[in-house]
Amino acid sequence: MFTFDLALVWLDLAGVFFFAVSGSLLAAKKQFDIIGSLLLASLVGLGGGVIRDIVINAGPPAAFTNPVYLLPPLLAAGLVYFLFSSIQRFTSLLTLFDAGGLALFCITGTLKALAAGMNPVAAILLGVTTAVGGGLLRDITANEIPNLFNARDLYALPALTGAALTALLWNIGAFTGLTAALVAGWVFAFRVLAWRRGWRVPLAVRGWHRAGVSPGADSRGRD
Repeated sequence: MFTFDLALVWLDLAGVFFFAVSGSLLAAKKQFDIIGSLLLASLVGLGGGVIRDIVINAGPPAAFTNPVYLLPPLLAAGLVYFLFSSIQRFTSLLTLFDAGGLALFCITGTLKALAAGMNPVAAILLGVTTAVGGGLLRDITANEIPNLFNARDLYALPALTGAALTALLWNIGAFTGLTAALVAGWVFAFRVLAWRRGWRVPLAVRGWHRAGVSPGADSRGRD
């Protein structure tokens, strides 16, 4: 069985950083000040993990007990502050960092749930919640349509496949560093390809049409 205690912390921190950068990029787009950028980076980077730790009753969330979790949002806000003026492909960059956070958090959320004794189905659901929770808080706070509820985008489905693969590999004893990297790569590629190609799932009611969307018009300003 893959020993993941230390590796899980590093995966968690990497996921926090990727999500935090996406939060700071959105703050820059919205013309928030540096404090707003740091707060939005912290919210998106730490929000999913806080939800996860509360659900599994792991005691105080790691974000409040381990000071190292505060470093990724600080680093993300600083990088965006100094580099944003040279960033040309804003939407693409935000999506790439968001996809990176999604790929890592669906794995760490599922692993922590399984380690806490949750059954595979519950662990998968918590993995998805961990992955999408921070992004949901980010978009609501910045007054954006949450990616989770955007009919023109796939967000939860890549996280769901990643969480399901993680749970499967864990239960058959095949979860290793290599398979973890493959799962993360799959989720990242799925999320980015879905965004680039405009893949969608059916609407809530069969036969309804997407208002204001014509065939081939879903470029969403992808730059």
